[in-house]
Amino acid sequence: MTTHYTILALADGTLAELRTRDDAGAPPRAVTDTEGGTPLRCCLRRSEPDETLALVSYAPLRRWARETGADPGPYDEVGPVFIHPADCGGWTDSPNGAYPDALRGARRVLRAYSAEGRILGGLLVEEGRKDAPTIEESLTRLYADPLVAAVHVRAVEYGCFHAETRRSTTR
Repeated sequence: MTTHYTILALADGTLAELRTRDDAGAPPRAVTDTEGGTPLRCCLRRSEPDETLALVSYAPLRRWARETGADPGPYDEVGPVFIHPADCGGWTDSPNGAYPDALRGARRVLRAYSAEGRILGGLLVEEGRKDAPTIEESLTRLYADPLVAAVHVRAVEYGCFHAETRRSTTR
C-alpha cells in the first residue's frame, strides 16, 4: 500500500459560508491588493495587482472536525485568510501531489494531526536553503506515520494557514 496525500483548498461550501459570515462571526472585509501577490486559499494562487479580495477569519481544525467528527480541543485556531469575494473556479489538484508554486515560500511549518484532531508533531520547511527538503518531501515524511490523517501548511512568520493536506491511500 502506498500513502499519498491530497492538497486541498477551501471547499466550495466553506467558501460560500465565509463569503457571508466568517468563523469569528463577522462579515468578510473587502480589500484591494494594490501590489498583488497575496496568497489565496480558494484557488491556491496569488492575487493580481488591484484585485479585490475578501479577508475572513478561518478555523481549519474546527471545519475539519465538523466534517470528520474529530475533536481539536485546544488545538482549534482561528486566523485570517484571503479568498476571492465570488466563486473563482477553485483549485485544480496538481499532478503527483506537487505543492502549488504560488504558495511556496522560504519558511513553512507543517503540522500533523491524528484522525481524532490531536497534534502529532510538525516540521519546519526552509525551501531554498542548500540541501533542505522540499514541502513534498516533508509531507511524505510526516505521512510515513500511519497515525497522521491531515497536515496543515502555515507560514512561519505570521502563522497564516496556507493549505490542508489529507491522507489518501492506494493499493
